Amino acid sequence: MTTSKSTQLTALKRIVIKLGGSMLERLNKEHIANFKQLQQQGTELIIVHGGGQAINKQLEKNGVTSTTINGFRVTSKEAADIVQTTLIGQVNPTLVHQLNKSGITAIGLSGYDANLLDCDVLDKETYGFVGEIKEVNSSLLDTLIASGITPVISCVGCAEDGTPLNINGDTVASKVALAMKADSLLLVTDTPGIKINGEILQLVSTSAINSWIETADIYGGMIPKVSAALDCLAAGIPSVQIVGEKLEGTTILKQGVFA
Repeated sequence: MTTSKSTQLTALKRIVIKLGGSMLERLNKEHIANFKQLQQQGTELIIVHGGGQAINKQLEKNGVTSTTINGFRVTSKEAADIVQTTLIGQVNPTLVHQLNKSGITAIGLSGYDANLLDCDVLDKETYGFVGEIKEVNSSLLDTLIASGITPVISCVGCAEDGTPLNINGDTVASKVALAMKADSLLLVTDTPGIKINGEILQLVSTSAINSWIETADIYGGMIPKVSAALDCLAAGIPSVQIVGEKLEGTTILKQGVFA
């Protein structure tokens, strides 16, 4: 399999960018300038963000314990309330302000806004108050984008009774990318791509990913990322990339590229 230290992005018509919580804490003008450059090249952006580190701090502050299963946070009712207030009340407006200040006209959204994310409870017995997305209100996002506004979506949904539901950020990003028929899904993380045997891979195939999951070469928080990538590719999204802060990393294809 062909490998290298990084792979460069090319401008596409519409890209969904998912920012992990660790990236949000390090986000600076240079990173946002990369997003601005994509816009200037004619790319429509939709940004989805998590906030794991900020959530962890608030959980600890409030004495609420939390565990993960297969990269998904097990979320009690108390933890779900903290996720809601942290993401919608703190992380999202901070990110939106950074983007607006840098010349990207942005608006903050969550699953509560105009039924953006229609959700069910995923598996209450296993995960607690974690949401499963049934439908994305793509018309809302289309309207914003057509008006030159970049949607910035926090990973919070709600049950029918209004109870907040925590949703894995990579899952939200993939569902939004599929609903919006994006040209590419970009998962920005503190790990700049898929690393196997200590080396970041430039191009990988879906079959290789399935094999690495079975052998536990891919594990933990990387599992939701590659699962989101596989779902998007299977549904027709042309390109999924797992990249670092310089927007360089691994491109996942249906067919691998071998040496």
